[in-house]
Amino acid sequence: MKRVIGIGETVLDILFKNDQPQKAVPGGSTFNSIVSLGRAGVPCAMVTETGGDHIGDMICDFLERNGVSSEYVCRHKGTKSHITLAFLNEQNDAQYEFYKDHATDLLDNTLPQVTREDVVLFGSFFAINPVIRPVVSAFLHGAEEAGAWLYYDVNFRKNHIAELSQILGNIEENMRLANVVRGSMEDFEYMYGLTDGAAIYERVNQFCDTLILTDGARTIRVYTAADCTTYPVTPIETISTVGAGDNFNAGYIYAKLQGVDAQADRIMMAQRWSQDVCRQIGNNISDELVAALQKAQ
Repeated sequence: MKRVIGIGETVLDILFKNDQPQKAVPGGSTFNSIVSLGRAGVPCAMVTETGGDHIGDMICDFLERNGVSSEYVCRHKGTKSHITLAFLNEQNDAQYEFYKDHATDLLDNTLPQVTREDVVLFGSFFAINPVIRPVVSAFLHGAEEAGAWLYYDVNFRKNHIAELSQILGNIEENMRLANVVRGSMEDFEYMYGLTDGAAIYERVNQFCDTLILTDGARTIRVYTAADCTTYPVTPIETISTVGAGDNFNAGYIYAKLQGVDAQADRIMMAQRWSQDVCRQIGNNISDELVAALQKAQ
């Protein structure tokens, strides 16, 4: 089976409901995806950085316990790991407060050697952060040149709009390197001021042929050079939507690794993983889904 390499930030997520803490679990957008893939038995490695503190120890232990190599986690002695507070509203959607210092970000350890058999998942601010961009860009270019399959989750947050003029070039370079770009309507409204799917694809198609455009609980659209196909989202009762998009990405990649070629079937698997994580307080797929996947193999 192919290896999936994730490159992205790592935090300790503390989830609140009615202003009361419910759970603390290691997280981060790419991190959540990679851990769920590891739980499903996919060989995975995580490229990230964290502090030299107890939280950093927790993060590395969490990766290993879920089948993900922590060999490429860059630990910084004398620094503190990042923390994110996620406040769930009445609809169980999260509002975030971030406690981190991106100026301390550093990737100075050994990076994995990528081959054409690998999948590389990357996204969020970590993938465009100017402080570590030279290292991240070189790694992604190397992966593309090696023939790996690259999946880019834009995941652009509102709190970075003030920096957009400095980082938009990094976002668009990432799109150019990717085989698939996944973004939300919200991402592209923040980045381009666009709310029309066709207009968004026209912009993205300058860099990448395939765009998966999600919109919360609304219709999913997949744009390719040939056409646009829409997929309904089955309504469910949610407990937390914190890991919804991250596990959509993981489910899509899992379907690809299982040899699923039909776009509709990949989207179905992506929704299955996303909805599974929405039914619990946590960032990763459940033991029940893991068991079902293993039984289906």
